Amino acid sequence: MNNNSIRIRTMTIAALLSAIGIIIPLYSPIKIRIEPASFTFASHVPIFIAMFISPAVAAFTSIITAVGFFITFSPVVGFRALSHLVFALIGAYLLKKKNNLLLSYKTSIPFVLILSLIHAVCEVIVSTVFYFNDNSSINYVYNILLLVGVGTVIHSTVDFIMASIIWAPMQNAISIPSNARIRFRSVKSH
Repeated sequence: MNNNSIRIRTMTIAALLSAIGIIIPLYSPIKIRIEPASFTFASHVPIFIAMFISPAVAAFTSIITAVGFFITFSPVVGFRALSHLVFALIGAYLLKKKNNLLLSYKTSIPFVLILSLIHAVCEVIVSTVFYFNDNSSINYVYNILLLVGVGTVIHSTVDFIMASIIWAPMQNAISIPSNARIRFRSVKSH
């Protein structure tokens, strides 16, 4: 396969992931809103899959996916979604540098926890800027640190696991270079 063909396939996959990333907030039946937090089922899955492919695909998908949140939710949720660019690029560059990170639980668990923490910190920063600028009297520890911060760590981790489950068989089906290989070892019962 020549370079031009690889580029076209990569752009097509990036466009498909972005479209899925826009559709999820628009049509997801599972949306939880506890202001200032909001959690949309599987909303990070396209971004994680893009991250598994390359930094460019991760950046493109993160930016375009934010559009769905700007359309569907408030500006704070849209900017929180735009902040996904940070964790997606960090994760994509780490996977590009060490593409074996997801081959064992020993390395993939710390990887996903670090990414989830980076993700949460970015969303907490965005929420802090919005909620302190509107002079609201919110309980910062509960509303921002617990709901947005801890909630994002949990949501991000669950979506990463879903993306990994989807990517594991898909990585062999697509014919483009990718950052990450994932292998699930079966658990043997006694």
